[in-house]
Amino acid sequence: MTTQRTTGRRKQAFAAAAAVAALLTTAACGGGDSDNGKGSATGAAGYNAANEKVAQASLAKKGGTLKFGGAQDADFWDTTRGYYGFMWNFARYYSRQLVTNKAEPGAAGSELTPDLATGLAKVTDDGKTYTYTLRDGSTWEDGKAITSKDIKYGIERVWAQDVLSGGPTYLKDILDPKGDYKGPYKDTSKDKLGLKAIDTPDDKTIVFHLPKANSDFEEILSLVSASPVRQDKDTKAKYTLHPFSSGPYKFESYTPGKDLTLVRNTEWKQASDPIRKAYPDKITVKFFSDANQLDQRLINGDIDLDINQTGMSPQGRTTALKEHKANLDNPTTGYIRYAAFPQNVKPFDNIECRKAVIYGADHVSLQTARGGPVAGGDIGTNMLPPFLPGGEGQKYDPYGISGAGKSGDVAKAKEALKACGKPSGFKTTIAVRNNKPVEVATAQSLQASLKKIGITADIDQYDGSQSSGIIGSPTNVAKKGYGIIIMGWGADFPSVQGFGLPLWDSKYIAQSANNNYALIKDKTIDGLFDSYVTTLDDAGKAKIATEINHKVMEGAYYLPFTFEKTINWRSDNLANVYTSAGTNGTYDFVNLALKNPKK
Repeated sequence: MTTQRTTGRRKQAFAAAAAVAALLTTAACGGGDSDNGKGSATGAAGYNAANEKVAQASLAKKGGTLKFGGAQDADFWDTTRGYYGFMWNFARYYSRQLVTNKAEPGAAGSELTPDLATGLAKVTDDGKTYTYTLRDGSTWEDGKAITSKDIKYGIERVWAQDVLSGGPTYLKDILDPKGDYKGPYKDTSKDKLGLKAIDTPDDKTIVFHLPKANSDFEEILSLVSASPVRQDKDTKAKYTLHPFSSGPYKFESYTPGKDLTLVRNTEWKQASDPIRKAYPDKITVKFFSDANQLDQRLINGDIDLDINQTGMSPQGRTTALKEHKANLDNPTTGYIRYAAFPQNVKPFDNIECRKAVIYGADHVSLQTARGGPVAGGDIGTNMLPPFLPGGEGQKYDPYGISGAGKSGDVAKAKEALKACGKPSGFKTTIAVRNNKPVEVATAQSLQASLKKIGITADIDQYDGSQSSGIIGSPTNVAKKGYGIIIMGWGADFPSVQGFGLPLWDSKYIAQSANNNYALIKDKTIDGLFDSYVTTLDDAGKAKIATEINHKVMEGAYYLPFTFEKTINWRSDNLANVYTSAGTNGTYDFVNLALKNPKK
């Protein structure tokens, strides 16, 4: 890892970001390309043709190789451990759940529909008992039937955090809040299925018994972490290298950080699966050393789309908007891009020092670094995505981030510095992923604005594929002196629980794969989450969500950058492509197809 201090590089990054922002402003007004985004002779569908609607569905054909590229590998391909949004999206190729999101564009994609189950849950006992029946014909890649015990075992693996760190732990916290169960690897029962909260009376029935009702429980069962895992195929920590498939595709080969190939699971039956159409014969992923290299391969037509779905980088966007606008979509995602302030790194244990950074930042410059209002998104003023229940968008702006202080409020920043006992400023380090040029440009923007108020911030670029062990380790964060961590987050499922619980609840602080980077330990916030999960009416849930967001912002634990928008590329050869709320506004991978499978 290197600390970025080169002035020439900084100017180059800012110049590129500014150029893209200007070009995007032109593009938003309808100019900037020869075909006005309506498609071209190359066969591209047209600008925004797949944004919350299906592009070229009638042209989808069976067969061919669907080619993904990425600048970053998944954290894990193990369904228990994976926590990157793109991993969850891609995992539907080789894993199934009792229920899942609808394979539909726009808002409908966030609705639940049966998958392995014959229907949505039968809910009884005042919201504490959920019963499912499995559909016929669902099999593993070796042809054996998927049973209720396979689903139970897959869920039990969430308890084995000492062996399988990472991934969401909602199920563990809901079904076993006292931590009585120790996971399948320490299970003393003969069949290793000793979790009392789940009954499997026969191979087709599974019953969940919640100690307390949780209004989002079925949403949580739709997550990849609730996928079945067959006990005799569980290779523990090595499972990420070759998960055993319950979906239409199976792993053929995988070299971490280099490439991944899926081929058809010939034992999968279309009649057993109402979600997946399984158009391609093969699906490949190639990982590149940086995003600019990836963008060039996309533009060259070597790759169909970016698996990471974080948007094209400034250099690639500039070329694409000028020459290939018909290949682009500009969705609003469910992500917030932000900086977090770890409280175990001084002086960020002091709220006034945190406020100094928030006030001192040039929020317009940060937005420009991320691509401007079109490719970067609206200036973020708080930490709850505006489309989630309880979200208020820019109406809630406690620090004047989008108002009078949008270019930085030096006076308030210096007042905060004085209040935190650092009137002359201080030194700190910004941690940023080295394979994300947009994030590096964001770090450089923040570095420049903080310098004006006396805060000297070095930039440490780390290996983005190793995030869980670098910024996800509070011990390492303290050792490195990472006072500011640049990251982004989208909801695991569409609620404040699905977005904020791993970030803000003290129970979710972990020593590895931690996502509560700010190390928030606030009894009021914890208590509000406890109230939320037992609140069953939508109005009450939205009210609590708003209160949680306000408490988070009052603690000054974060500097929000943008309510994100992206510029995403789709190849000329893609068919049946659309963005979906079920994948946080990115492309839904599960039913992508090719127009010309032989190409």
